[in-house]
Amino acid sequence: MNTRSTLSEASAGRSRARVQMLDSFEVRRDREIVPLPMSARRVVAFLALRSHPTLRVHVAGSLWLDSPEERGFANLRSALWRIHRSGLALVESRGDTLRLAPDVRVDLHEAAALARRLIGSVPMGAGADVDWLPLTGEVLPDWDDDWALIEREHFRNLSLRALESLGEHLTAQGRLRQALEVGLAAFAREPLRESAHRLLVRIYLAEGNAFDAIRQFQLYRDLVRSRLGIEPSAQMLDLVHGLLRDQAELSAGPIAAA
Repeated sequence: MNTRSTLSEASAGRSRARVQMLDSFEVRRDREIVPLPMSARRVVAFLALRSHPTLRVHVAGSLWLDSPEERGFANLRSALWRIHRSGLALVESRGDTLRLAPDVRVDLHEAAALARRLIGSVPMGAGADVDWLPLTGEVLPDWDDDWALIEREHFRNLSLRALESLGEHLTAQGRLRQALEVGLAAFAREPLRESAHRLLVRIYLAEGNAFDAIRQFQLYRDLVRSRLGIEPSAQMLDLVHGLLRDQAELSAGPIAAA
């Protein structure tokens, strides 16, 4: 019989679990933090980053790279047993594969879904309020496993594109205060990303704030010159060309008059 087994039995009225992956790792049952040893945390986190069932051999090999295969499987069995003892149905087992239980909520999944909606230009009402703060989170920031680093970079890129898309949307709506907050968040997330600086320049121009637009351009120009040895793109220069020309004419005015 092909039946699915769970490593933790669901009881009637069981609370849904929630896994936090952004900024820190936690497992919660309602508002209660569920303590797990590090080995169990790594299994839950690894499976939470995968949308499909994963072979046990791949889980063990990825999490215990430096251990012989037999030891890696033993470590995995021990971690699964500890997850089972938590009283939460966090992991499902089917044959030789594992996956995070479908009813476990993951903050990273929710933030990534929001990011894709924003990038996809899903219509939002002019008065709609988007909770974009999860897009500023870092995936497992204190973990140095390769699989965590890869997902951290992937979400960083995804979230930056979403923040910029939202900032453009808010600017077009004339909601400049909210647009500025989003733009500054994108800038803080990646100070060397030109598209984030271009967004801020456009917001300042929409406000009629030429001084801050020029200052933002100069900040970006100085950053990339000192850190990367490159110059701003033609797109950035086009945004501020008129302002820089006016600034140069004003600076040269007294000398010319003399």
